[in-house]
Amino acid sequence: MNTKRSEPAAISTKTSTARKGNMTTNKQQETGEAKRTAIRPKPKRVADYDEVVTEDLWSYYRQAVEADPKKAHEVEKIRNVLMERHYPLVKYIAERLQQTLPRSIELDDLISAGLFGLMDAIRGFDPERGFKFKTYCSTRIRGSILDQLRSQDWVPRLVRLKATRIDKALQALTSQYGREPTHSELAESLELSHGDLSKEISGGTAKAVFSISERWDDSSEDGGEKSEIIEDKKATDPISELHQKDLMVYLTRSLTSKERFIIEQYYQVGHTMREIGEMLALTESRVCQIHSNVMGRLKGLLGQKEGTLLM
Repeated sequence: MNTKRSEPAAISTKTSTARKGNMTTNKQQETGEAKRTAIRPKPKRVADYDEVVTEDLWSYYRQAVEADPKKAHEVEKIRNVLMERHYPLVKYIAERLQQTLPRSIELDDLISAGLFGLMDAIRGFDPERGFKFKTYCSTRIRGSILDQLRSQDWVPRLVRLKATRIDKALQALTSQYGREPTHSELAESLELSHGDLSKEISGGTAKAVFSISERWDDSSEDGGEKSEIIEDKKATDPISELHQKDLMVYLTRSLTSKERFIIEQYYQVGHTMREIGEMLALTESRVCQIHSNVMGRLKGLLGQKEGTLLM
């Protein structure tokens, strides 16, 4: 009797123990979920966003965009962090493009244009579509840089397209004939007249811009700049100046001091006949008369030296 009565008590003890175990398990699961939820609290400051993984940062950015418009400063903070993390990508794309461009194009200008493309990519990116942001923004960054370069091109885009069309036709005919096509064959292939084809070829000729501050030898800092050898057409040529002085001395050596003074002041200094007359206390007509007599004698002298002096 005592043994049979003790069995239900043992069963009830096991049941209560199992219930306590289930309750403990549920509490542990709830505690674990609470801990997981508390692992990634939403940041409040910019310094906090720097510690967040990029994937989670996009969710914070979307929450900030969809939140109250008055919290626009929060969107700007997260966007700045995203731009800092993807800045190396912008610099990489800019450096790759710079290798195909003239040296006059600065890397900083390309990076600046690429950053605008990065900003547009951040605004338009939707993580729910399932593709990576790097794939999406690379195209936008490159396109932004190319748009900036096209805006600085003084040749219209239509002219560039025509030049590309002529180049493709030239390559196709060269491959077909095994030689470079003639002007008439190229015009017939493009369905253009000879005059129109010549205009398009001359208008689409590539033009390059070079910086005069570039050095001739980039590997050495001792190399001079290109600006140092550019001719100043307004400057006086010293050799020509010496030749003129020697010629003036030769021509005026047989003249009197008054005649020589009139010729030098009129042709070298640039004074008028009236100003020369005032300096010599002569009338303007008298100075003109002396000038005419001197020029007549010099022409005769130069005519005699035609085979030596003037050749």
